[in-house]
Amino acid sequence: MSVQEDGHHGAEIAARTERRWATISVIIIVGMALLAAFAGIHRATMPQPRVETTDPSRIHLSGEFIESNLGSVLETNGAVTVRAIGQQYSFTPACIVVPAETPITLRATSADVVHGILIQGTNINTMLVPGYVSEQLMRFEKTGDYLMPCQEFCSFGHEGMWGKVRVIDKTKFAELAKSGGRVSCVGQ
Repeated sequence: MSVQEDGHHGAEIAARTERRWATISVIIIVGMALLAAFAGIHRATMPQPRVETTDPSRIHLSGEFIESNLGSVLETNGAVTVRAIGQQYSFTPACIVVPAETPITLRATSADVVHGILIQGTNINTMLVPGYVSEQLMRFEKTGDYLMPCQEFCSFGHEGMWGKVRVIDKTKFAELAKSGGRVSCVGQ
């Protein structure tokens, strides 16, 4: 075999290898696009299907996020709605009480800058953007306390922005919610 034939044979091997890698790259890109489409169809990623706005300069004065409307409430259908506000450098309420084994809707917003709610030990993670209402569906299977830090850097003091989610027994929550008011950690 001559040097010229060896060079030709080597070029064929290189071309075959390049085609294989090109094919693998295309398969990976198509696979990632399909995964992104699947996640988007099943509401597993942002953006939310509908966008709700609110005036961050007036959230404490009127509307859904006034102080008397914050916290957990048992709806007539048995689900629970939690309303909360993130603001430098705290969550209001700082402790959220919810029942185990119950569908929960968290509705939250920010009064000032971008914050984030991350409930440790779960896959619950959402951003709070001033002027927009974030909605996150949740369900806890086990009772206990879960830490809820702000996971978006919101300025100096960010490291002290922590809240807590207290998951209690479903029947105990129903008993606390009988009065029709908000359920809180106070007195527990």
